Amino acid sequence: MFTSIQKQMMLKLFSMFVVVRGFNLALIVIAQYITAIFIMAPSSQSLSEILFDRPLFALILATVGAIASGYIINNFYDSEKDVINRPHQSILEQYVSQNTKLILYFVINFIVVIIASYVSFRSVLFFSIYIFSIWFYSHKIKKMPIVGNLISAILTITPFFAIFLYYKNYSGLIFVFGFYLFLVLSMRELVKDLENLKGDLTLNYKTIPVVYGEKIAKIMVVILVTINILVTWYLVSTYDLGKMDYFFYVSISLLSVVVAFLFSAQHQQQYMRIHILLKLLVLLGVFSIVLLNPTLILSKLL
Repeated sequence: MFTSIQKQMMLKLFSMFVVVRGFNLALIVIAQYITAIFIMAPSSQSLSEILFDRPLFALILATVGAIASGYIINNFYDSEKDVINRPHQSILEQYVSQNTKLILYFVINFIVVIIASYVSFRSVLFFSIYIFSIWFYSHKIKKMPIVGNLISAILTITPFFAIFLYYKNYSGLIFVFGFYLFLVLSMRELVKDLENLKGDLTLNYKTIPVVYGEKIAKIMVVILVTINILVTWYLVSTYDLGKMDYFFYVSISLLSVVVAFLFSAQHQQQYMRIHILLKLLVLLGVFSIVLLNPTLILSKLL
């Protein structure tokens, strides 16, 4: 049996896991290695060389740390809003005090800079700017309509450029696919604003649904879906994507479902389902990179 102190400690650890979105961090590690193996790394490099590349591991570890600290500072500033929008999750997160979150935020960021220094001065500069940008977004920009949504989407996709800079791979496919993911993330941010409308209204967050109304926000999502479909057509018709074509066909179907659900949605739970669909699309998009060349893993193993 656990003692009361042990139970409290376990609750605090689980609370911190929720605050830093531990499941998301694990997926980011997997996604970055997939990106390195199937897009960034030279074809001559074996799988073991990629997996045991110390500077690459340091970059991924620094990325995870920077994102974790970003979740912490975002949670720190949004604690009041989360009580309204996510009351059950908020109760769990409150097992870790605001002071503890702030201390962890600074400690993790310090460790990130130390890890980045193992790679290069450019990495230190990259992560220092990234950490500052996340703080500035959470503190100032998040409450600004349109700009806040765009910056959030950019910050979400930025960590993958650390791998891009490491390998110096300037393939056009990377930029276009990055833009594709940026559009999906922008849709997700808009839907998240619709989902959190009650808390944003209460605490005077100037999000797009608050300032311009729900209808305008929904129209903006449809515009982003239309642009995304055009980008999808460009990707499929311009690049040799192997079996990854199938993902893009599925993505068009999923986005059509998103649009259909969006205009009938009125309550938080309905917007949450759409939000989950878009998160699933981002997840599928990253893992579908494997379909660019499914036999690559075997060739690198041999």
